[in-house]
Amino acid sequence: MPELPEVETVANGVHQRVHSQVIESVWLGSKPEPFKTRPAEMAEVLTGRRIERVYRVGKHIVFDLSGQGNEDGPQWIVHLGMTGRLLVSADSVPVPAHTHAILKLASGSELRFVDPRRFGRLAIHRRANNAEHSNGFQGSGREPLTISIEEFTELFRGRKTSIKAALLNQKLLHGVGNIYADESLFRAGIRPTRMAGRLNREQLGRLHNALQVILKHAIALGGSSVSDYVDADGVRGFFQLEHRVYLRGGEPCLVCGTPIRRTVLGGRGTHYCPACQK
Repeated sequence: MPELPEVETVANGVHQRVHSQVIESVWLGSKPEPFKTRPAEMAEVLTGRRIERVYRVGKHIVFDLSGQGNEDGPQWIVHLGMTGRLLVSADSVPVPAHTHAILKLASGSELRFVDPRRFGRLAIHRRANNAEHSNGFQGSGREPLTISIEEFTELFRGRKTSIKAALLNQKLLHGVGNIYADESLFRAGIRPTRMAGRLNREQLGRLHNALQVILKHAIALGGSSVSDYVDADGVRGFFQLEHRVYLRGGEPCLVCGTPIRRTVLGGRGTHYCPACQK
């Protein structure tokens, strides 16, 4: 499943290619799974709107759309699921199999949502015009790239679960997944099985720094392509070439040479170095 760096890369790439463009027409497929909003309603809302901005919230891609009069426009929310892709293509490029949505843009290009396994989701989020509340799409947890060390430390206070499971809890931090949890814990020297609530401030400080450094570096390299992930142009990322533990079970640690171990925590494959991580 694409994680924060992959979703950020896709959102940035799509924004560069489609912002300020008007959606002239919408085609939506017949498979029901991707649609959290009724397809007829989604097509009606999208058609004729200008795409003001595309950005990431957690693992979601948010399209800010033009409003009418003084009203804030609605938002189109895209979750890539496990195999979802957002591609910006010329209309002459053959439409891939498993395409579930095509937005025809005024420039003549098309924005296509492709998802073979149909775990991705598409929805319309309507913003209430209420100045007292932030009514744009917020996601479920805190933003890992901007959370302060104080807020980060408080998230894990008293938590009786492994730190790996806590990092994957989208209600705490949204956007962190298996790859970047494993890589950040390795960089911080913390074993993924450690109980989150028993880590001290110094350890959580190392993890906070490691997580932000790893995520920013992965974004700079276009994310990790370990399965179906590609960016808005269909190009693979490069951060998988710098993985230190993820999917390296049995291979020597690149720091100390100890074989990397693989275990399962909360149903998720977890990779760590038993010597470097305490």
